[in-house]
Amino acid sequence: MRSTAMSSAPARTKFRSSMQTRSAPSSARAASRRVLSTSPGPTPRSPTKALLNLRGDAHANRRRIWNRGMNSEGLKGFEHVLAKRLVIMLSQFDKMIAEGKGKSPVDLAAWFSYLTFDFMGDLAFGGGFDMLRDGGDKNGLWAIIKQGAKATAIIAQTPWIVPTFNMIPGANYIMDRLRLFAKESAERRIATGAKEHKDIWYHLMDEEGHEKVKPPVHDVVVDGVLIIVAGSDTSSVALSYFIYCMLCNPELYARAQAEVDSVYPDVESCLDSTHHDELKFLTACIQESLRLFPPVPTGGPRKIPKGDAKIIAGKLIPPETQIYVPAYVIHRSPANFAPAPDTFDPDRWLRTSSDAETLNHAAFMSFSYGAANCAAKHLAWRELLMTLSALLKRYNMKFVDESPNAKTGRDWESTMHDFFVTETGELKVEFSLR
Repeated sequence: MRSTAMSSAPARTKFRSSMQTRSAPSSARAASRRVLSTSPGPTPRSPTKALLNLRGDAHANRRRIWNRGMNSEGLKGFEHVLAKRLVIMLSQFDKMIAEGKGKSPVDLAAWFSYLTFDFMGDLAFGGGFDMLRDGGDKNGLWAIIKQGAKATAIIAQTPWIVPTFNMIPGANYIMDRLRLFAKESAERRIATGAKEHKDIWYHLMDEEGHEKVKPPVHDVVVDGVLIIVAGSDTSSVALSYFIYCMLCNPELYARAQAEVDSVYPDVESCLDSTHHDELKFLTACIQESLRLFPPVPTGGPRKIPKGDAKIIAGKLIPPETQIYVPAYVIHRSPANFAPAPDTFDPDRWLRTSSDAETLNHAAFMSFSYGAANCAAKHLAWRELLMTLSALLKRYNMKFVDESPNAKTGRDWESTMHDFFVTETGELKVEFSLR
């Protein structure tokens, strides 16, 4: 299999002139940057920035603290937290199946959102979120986050309108709700302290005392919001698209299910990452669904600094120009993945190298790229493998509506919208116990 450098053909790169937009922050960045004006403690002299917004030494220092929480010991602790949430979700599915006399239609896109929101809330602020238990978004928090991401993604394309927008009474309702959410969550975590398993707050707040100077609480709160906004949305979309790809390819679904059966004797054993290395085909299926449907299709921009123009992808780009490198386009380029780059083919990740094929690992950008890549990448992989192993082991699944044009089934892909993180419609799946 031929390995090549990442394709950067001019047609594959989006450019936005600084005359059109001087700042185009991503939804996750903007939400986490602005959320903290009412957080506990004194107001900082300069705006608090989340990890995503930092550069240079500031980013390296914050990332070092993040990495401490993402070591093998930390990940094992997070695994136990996820297992408890998965048990709740599976119990809810079992209950729905029992009430439906052996089968039940489930909007998996919604339930994956409940799972990832509750789990990220556990890690960021020690818990207190129970969408899985409630079977819905009773407090409207998920809706607020989705609306905030959508609004910010739109406004980011016309940043010159922000001062005028902020003058409209009630226009900042969504951001005010996010600030209040952050404040209340942080206050609750500070009051309750660490639980049985250390959360990310424990590490970011340096409750173990590794740092000479304790991190400011504002930094920890804003990173906590980042964890929920960025972590829950991306994981739920990744889970949803995996199930969609499986149900569109029954023979591959059967292979993945058979592999899980060969590795795990029961559902309880799926809630442990010890045997994840044995799930070769399941891992390839996840990689392939992430390749075709990266949760962040376009990604955030990078800006040419002031001063000299730069040559990128063979084009001269003027200073202060925003540049996008969209994962969705890179992943479907035949220069990076061939043959059939638009086809769901998980075996491309497993086949022996051949000159007839191209598999450019460097072009796989579902967790971003470079020094500012996803800090929780290894956690995300455990989350995906644990959740999907448990579902494949316990249930048989199929689209509620099998017709080719069903927007909740085989044509679900057409409901996809890019508001930094992918937004989709309902994914209706019929569950039955195996």
